[in-house]
Amino acid sequence: MFLDEVSEMSPTAQAKFLRVLQEREYQRLGGTRQLTAKVRAIAATNRDLRQAVTRGAFREGLYYRLEGFDIKLPPPRERTADILPLRCISRRHRADVWTAASRLDLRCALLRHTWPGNVREMRNALERAAILCEGGLIMPQHLSFDISPHMVSVPSTDLGEVERATMMRLLQDVHWNKSLAARRLGLTRTQLYVRLRKYQLERPAEEQS
Repeated sequence: MFLDEVSEMSPTAQAKFLRVLQEREYQRLGGTRQLTAKVRAIAATNRDLRQAVTRGAFREGLYYRLEGFDIKLPPPRERTADILPLRCISRRHRADVWTAASRLDLRCALLRHTWPGNVREMRNALERAAILCEGGLIMPQHLSFDISPHMVSVPSTDLGEVERATMMRLLQDVHWNKSLAARRLGLTRTQLYVRLRKYQLERPAEEQS
């Protein structure tokens, strides 16, 4: 049995569910006969249940019952390596997300967004972009979230300059770790080095010490 957003359960429902977990018995709504519950419970929440227990918003006994095996999934902003593979959502609309001309620009936009709405926001943003581009090339302006001005500081019509600027920004963000930069951009190290030579990108001398 899967309970989504278990932290939103009312105090009354928490007490009843705790009894089910402890006694393995329940009654159907409107019924009078005790039934046996032969299930395993899996609960999910995006809130901190420990803090909820401290505030008295979540029943302590139920918390410890559910904590038998705790799995913590970090939000997309903390696992950027998973963001780019999730772009396959837009393929449902036959949108072109792989054209090299602006692929790097789009990737940087996706990696820089904090995704406060997590995967749901990502799915909706990509599906919206796929619809707006009408089966063509998805561009950053098709995304539903704001693109910060510093993300692309050059005219978007010059794709070479856009690619150079976004690569420079990403390299600075990862402290010129080329392996990490290539992984975030979905490039091989060879492809990354080709672009570094093409745009004459080198780590500033003052950052090398």
